[in-house]
Amino acid sequence: MDVHLHQVVDAPELRFQVDRTRAQQLGLTQQDVANSLLISLSSNVQFAPNYWINPQNGVDYPIAIQTPEYNMASTAELLNTPVHAESGRSGTQLLTNLARLERGHTASVVNHYDVQPLYDVYANVEDRDLGSVAGEVRHVLDGFQSKLPKGSFFETRGQVETMRSSFVGLGIGLVFAVILVYFVMVVNFQSWLDPFIILMALPGALSGILLMLFVTQTTINVPSLMGAIMSIGVATANSILLVNFANDLRETGADSITAALEAGYTRLRPVIMTALAMILGMLPMALGMGEGGEQNAPLGRAVIGGLLLATVATLFFVPVVYSVLRRDPPSYLEHEAEVEAYDH
Repeated sequence: MDVHLHQVVDAPELRFQVDRTRAQQLGLTQQDVANSLLISLSSNVQFAPNYWINPQNGVDYPIAIQTPEYNMASTAELLNTPVHAESGRSGTQLLTNLARLERGHTASVVNHYDVQPLYDVYANVEDRDLGSVAGEVRHVLDGFQSKLPKGSFFETRGQVETMRSSFVGLGIGLVFAVILVYFVMVVNFQSWLDPFIILMALPGALSGILLMLFVTQTTINVPSLMGAIMSIGVATANSILLVNFANDLRETGADSITAALEAGYTRLRPVIMTALAMILGMLPMALGMGEGGEQNAPLGRAVIGGLLLATVATLFFVPVVYSVLRRDPPSYLEHEAEVEAYDH
């Protein structure tokens, strides 16, 4: 990992300490000294711009007055810079008669974040995932937290901040997707229990996703979370197919166990065909085939792992839950049984 400090803190610096009393005696001010030195080293464009307009094409060109760099090859030549007042009332003096030269060090780059000065420490990640490196960096920073001066603090920014915000957004989206699907199914089935039975396939999907990512040594990232959302959608659709068929059987008078077994047997082929089509379609992506394929490989692996165990949960676990929670016959069958008993 390449770690470096962005700011150069020990750049050489030349400081000129102006003798204000002597400059005043000669009819000059500290501003006159600074402006003369600025014009000599950086031209007059910064504080006194002057332009020449070409009468032929009407284009204006800045006129820069500056001492040639080859005439500033030593400190002695620098101290011989002429200084004069802007008013022109006083004569010209040399810089060496007005200021004292001192050597020092300064920061060549000064950055700010929310007005506060800061030091940027850049760390480039290579051959490792960003999350584990960010965790180790956070551990190192926690060790120095107590040694910071009062008012100073560490803040991790860059791709780490983007990664965390993406994870939070996708995590919230995943939770809200499950909740929204549940309430939509409540409206569709006119029941609170059937959607709960349908969602019993989701633990299998999440377990398959984590197991596949662990086996393939794939990190949890944005593509893998997107694959989790996709596999949860397919698993929910397959579970709806099974529960809906079981409800139709119960309406004909079958008990919950018979309805669950018959639904699992009858819907075996459609569920497997749907999951198998999705798995085979994601297989090239999961293998990372093609240029840049490793970027989307976690998405395919998450979908394949989630559908593998979600299909097993749909065909075996969901019928068991259905047979346990749906033991009572439908209400209209109970009503018919009460009417027949009354007639007898």
